Amino acid sequence: MIENMGTWRRTHGCGELKKEYVGTRVVLMGWVHRTRDHGGLIFVDLRDRSGIVQIVFSPQVSQEAFEIAESLRNEYVVAVTGEVRLRPEGTINPNLPTGEIEVYAEGIKVLNRAKVPPFYIADNLEVDEALRLRYRYLDLRRPEMQRLIKIRYHTTKAIRDFLDSRGFWEIETPMLTKSTPEGARDFLVPSRLSPGDFYALPQSPQLFKQVLMVAGVERYFQIVRCFRDEDLRADRQPEFTQLDIEMSFVNREDVMKVTEELLAYVFRTVLGVEIQIPFPRLSYKEALERYGSDKPDLRFDLEIRDISDLVRKSQFKVFAEAVERGGVVRGINAVGCGNYSRRELEDLTKLAGTWGAKGLAWMIVEAEGIRSPIAKFFTPGELESIKDRMKAQTGDLLLFVADEEEKAAQVLGALRLEIAGRLKLLDPERFAFVWIIDFPLLEYSEEEGRYKAIHHPFTSPREEDIFLLDSDPLKVRALAYDVVLNGVELGGGSIRIHRRDLQEKMFSLLGLSPEEAREKFGFLLEAFEYGAPPHGGIALGLDRLIMLMGRRETIRDVIAFPKTQSGTCLLTGAPGPVAPEQLRELHLVQAVPKGKGQVSLVRGAK
Repeated sequence: MIENMGTWRRTHGCGELKKEYVGTRVVLMGWVHRTRDHGGLIFVDLRDRSGIVQIVFSPQVSQEAFEIAESLRNEYVVAVTGEVRLRPEGTINPNLPTGEIEVYAEGIKVLNRAKVPPFYIADNLEVDEALRLRYRYLDLRRPEMQRLIKIRYHTTKAIRDFLDSRGFWEIETPMLTKSTPEGARDFLVPSRLSPGDFYALPQSPQLFKQVLMVAGVERYFQIVRCFRDEDLRADRQPEFTQLDIEMSFVNREDVMKVTEELLAYVFRTVLGVEIQIPFPRLSYKEALERYGSDKPDLRFDLEIRDISDLVRKSQFKVFAEAVERGGVVRGINAVGCGNYSRRELEDLTKLAGTWGAKGLAWMIVEAEGIRSPIAKFFTPGELESIKDRMKAQTGDLLLFVADEEEKAAQVLGALRLEIAGRLKLLDPERFAFVWIIDFPLLEYSEEEGRYKAIHHPFTSPREEDIFLLDSDPLKVRALAYDVVLNGVELGGGSIRIHRRDLQEKMFSLLGLSPEEAREKFGFLLEAFEYGAPPHGGIALGLDRLIMLMGRRETIRDVIAFPKTQSGTCLLTGAPGPVAPEQLRELHLVQAVPKGKGQVSLVRGAK
C-alpha cells in the first residue's frame, strides 16, 4: 500500500550528509539500494540523485520502523526520518562520500513498492545493452549514468554562460523546414494542409544561421536537435544535438580562437581540467601523411614515415614498383614490439588485409641488425637509412605498406590505432585536441559523374584559390576547419560564401542548374543581394563531446533516451505503425503485406 507523505518534507539529499550534520534530525527520500539484516540491526543503503547514505534501523530506537525495514526490498521508494550520527570506530567507509556518518531511523514510510528489477541498479554492469535500453528508466538510476547526465547539464550551462559573456544570442530556428540536397537523407514530415508536399526535419540550421547573419544578428548560437536518416554507429544517432555557432565580420582565426576558449572554459568548469590553447594545427595533407587520418589521435606518437625515396631503386620489387607507379611506401615504428611472434605478425598482416592492404612488410631491429624476410633485398646502407628514417632502436618493429597514397594512409591509420591499443597508449584521462585545416573544397564522384562538396556547398574557397574553380577545381582549398579530440571529430566549420555570384558558381560546379538552385536555395541567394556580411561559424557535436568528457565509448551512454544501432527506441517501440485514419488525413499510401517479398499499396483517401 502507498502511504501518503502527509506532513513529511524532505530536508536533505542522501549524498549531502557529512560529519558536520551529526546530531541533526533529517528527512530523506529515495530508493532502497541495498539491505543487510544483522539480527539486532538492519542496515539500508538509501540512494537518491545526490548519492548514497547508510540508514540504521534499531528496535531500541523505533520498533515500528524496524518492522517496516524488515519488509523492504531493493528499489522500494521510501521516506525516512532520523538522527545523523558518527559511525562507530572501525566501520567508516572511505569509498563513500557519506562514509563517516549514518542515520539512525526514527520513522519510515513506504511511498511505493517495486518489482524485482531485471538488472541490479549498480555501476560496472555486465548486462546486455538492449536490456538496459528497454528499461532505460532503471538504467538511468545507476550512479554512473546520473554522473553522465549531470556532466551533460553542466556542459550546456557552461556553454551558455561563456557565449553569453561574449555577446552571442541564442536563437531558435525551425524544426519543420525544406528538404535540400548535399547531405545525408532527410527525415520527411508529410503536410496535411498541402497534400503531396513534405517538410524535412533539419540536418542542421545551416541556412537559417546564415540568414541570421544577413539579418544583422552578428553573433548567434543554438544548442539544437538535428536529424539525419543515415546508417548508425557508436558516435551517430538519427537525432542528435549540436552546438551551432555563427559570427559576422570574422575570419578563420577568429572562429577557431572563440572555439578554443569555449572548450577550455567548459573543461575547466565542468571537469576541473586545464587544456592548453591554442590547439596544434595540421593541414589535411599533413594529417594524412603523418597519421593516416583527417581525425588523428594525438595522445600518442607512432607517426607514419615515408621511405619512398629510400627504396625506389631497391631490389625489392614490391616497394620499387609501387613508387614507380606513383604510389608510396610508408610505415610506422611499433616501438618495443620487436618480440612479436610469427603468429602475431601474421595476425597483423590479416588485419591489414581487411583494411584494404595488398600486404604488410615487417622488419625487426635487433642488436645484430635487421631481421626480416625482405632484408636480403636491401643493401646494408639502405637498411641503415630505413632504420634512421623510422627512428628505430633495438627491439622495435617496423611495419610497411606499399600502395597508392590514399590506400596507404587508410591502412596505416588503422594500423596505428591497432598498435596503440595493444601498447595501451589510448589514455582516456588525456585530452589531445587538434585543428585540421586546408581541406580540399571539392571531390569528384565517379559514380555520380560530378563534383561534390567535402564539407557543404556554402563553404568559401580560399581567396587565392578562387581562380582555380574554372581551371582545376580539385586543387581549390576550403576555408574550412575541423576540431578533433582523441581521434574523434568533434565538429567542423568554415568561413561561408557571402556573395551571390560565387555561391551560384559553386552550385553550378556541384551540378545544380540555375533553376534547381533557385528552387532549393532561392531565399538564401536573394538574401545575399541585400548586404550579406562576411561570416563563418562552427558546429560541435554535443553528444560526442560529452562522450569524451565522460570517458565513454558510445554516445548512447550520454543521451537520456537513445535509439539502437537499427534506429529503434526499445523503451517506446518507435518507430511503429499508425492508424489508417492518420494516413488518410495525410494523403499517404499504405503498404500492406501480401506474401513473401510482395506488398500491395493502398492510397490514402482524399
